[in-house]
Amino acid sequence: MSIVKPQLVRWQDVPLELLNPLLERQYLSGRQMTVAQIHLKKGCVVPSHSHENEQISMVLSGQLRFTFNRDGSFEQYTVRQGEVLVIPANFTHSAEALEDTLNLDIFSPRREDWMSGADAYLR
Repeated sequence: MSIVKPQLVRWQDVPLELLNPLLERQYLSGRQMTVAQIHLKKGCVVPSHSHENEQISMVLSGQLRFTFNRDGSFEQYTVRQGEVLVIPANFTHSAEALEDTLNLDIFSPRREDWMSGADAYLR
């Protein structure tokens, strides 16, 4: 859903998109940003990927373990309820749900790959 004028939206009215049996998302995009609620079941793995978008990831409930690969060096962060992780653009990362998790992600620029369906790594 892309929004181009002021508009009140309720998450309950945003379609829930099943990407795989352990991963669902809802998202809204404006002209320059995307905000998403990501629903991950325990054990869900988001494969290693990178994107041109800067990402701010907030865990609303549950826990996510992010793994970053920078020039062959790996670094991990476990993000818990109430914590926020900032991921720079073009930084290779993966994520694993350590328990059922609800995550809020903000991306800039907006996720054109999601809007076009070119996000096969999630499906």
